[in-house]
Amino acid sequence: MSIIGWIILGLLAGAIAKFLLPGRDPGGFIGTTVIGVAGAFIGGWISARFLDHPISKDFYDGTTWAAAIGGSFVLLVAYRILFGNSRD
Repeated sequence: MSIIGWIILGLLAGAIAKFLLPGRDPGGFIGTTVIGVAGAFIGGWISARFLDHPISKDFYDGTTWAAAIGGSFVLLVAYRILFGNSRD
């Protein structure tokens, strides 16, 4: 998968994570993309390192999507724990 593919995957994973965890968090297109791409990276690393399930380079692989969405979700939860009241 190319860099553009990972950015698109990250954007969509970030949007899905924000849908699953609605509320105030880093908003906007750029914030969603950054959280999604970082979440995809972290989720993929955790999946490959600790769950012994390497991530496929195929864009339509379910494990890749689950890892990306899970990583994005974890980043959103961490952001809210660390900076939850800073946007009030």
